[in-house]
Amino acid sequence: MAWDHEGHDGEPDVSDSLRTFGAVVQALREFAGLSREDFAPLVGYSKHTVESIELGRRMPDEVFVERAEAALGNTGAIRKAAKHINRKPGLATWFRRWARLEQEAISLYTYESRLVPGLLQTEAYARTLFGERLPPLADAQVEAQLAARQERQQLLRDRPNTAFSFIIEEHIFQRRTGGTEVTRELIDHVLECASPRNVELQILPLDRGVHCGMDGPIRLLETPANRWFGYCEGQESGQFVSDPKVVSTLHMRYAKLRSQALTSEDSAGLLERLRGAL
Repeated sequence: MAWDHEGHDGEPDVSDSLRTFGAVVQALREFAGLSREDFAPLVGYSKHTVESIELGRRMPDEVFVERAEAALGNTGAIRKAAKHINRKPGLATWFRRWARLEQEAISLYTYESRLVPGLLQTEAYARTLFGERLPPLADAQVEAQLAARQERQQLLRDRPNTAFSFIIEEHIFQRRTGGTEVTRELIDHVLECASPRNVELQILPLDRGVHCGMDGPIRLLETPANRWFGYCEGQESGQFVSDPKVVSTLHMRYAKLRSQALTSEDSAGLLERLRGAL
């Protein structure tokens, strides 16, 4: 199971062991006479997340395993199946931990200098990125990545009490990835995603010059226990950051970036002007 890092967002390709685990959960759920809609509130996850786990598209975390076990009779089958989920070469343990924490985070901060963050992407924009990947992806792999990307985007819809902050470089929109129409749709979509009051979007303008994000993208999250973690990524590599001193440094840089970026209102105005100029 290879993980698609940011800018590919850590979404997994389907593996045989994930499919098998999902099939076990689905079989036990159906034997219990529960639909996905019935089962979802019992485990505290959305119907879409349950579906992704059952189809082998999402790695289940320990909380899901324990809740599913309890909801489906405490037979031990789900716990035993979870122990046999294999990681293929390429699965980064640091990103697996990040993806799990992301599902329950109460704060998620993202600064991006390369591309629009996965949570804010349209299908057309994401399809363009996946279509240009090297080594090339097969059509089935592209579709699997798109499905995983769209599933992850449920975070914005399912977590109204999570504080989302995005700081994005202006030049990312000026690149017109995918062409003019794709960019118009993308800008409209990003503005719509930023409309809920728990989502803050700031654009770092081109004329800012030197700023605190020169060393690359930054991601930070806060757990329900108020512990902060970071994640930094480069070409085919990444680093899960738990050292409080390093996390503090990333926090300092992100706070400065917030002051260097446009306000939310001015950012929306800039995006609307960029769209109008297309």
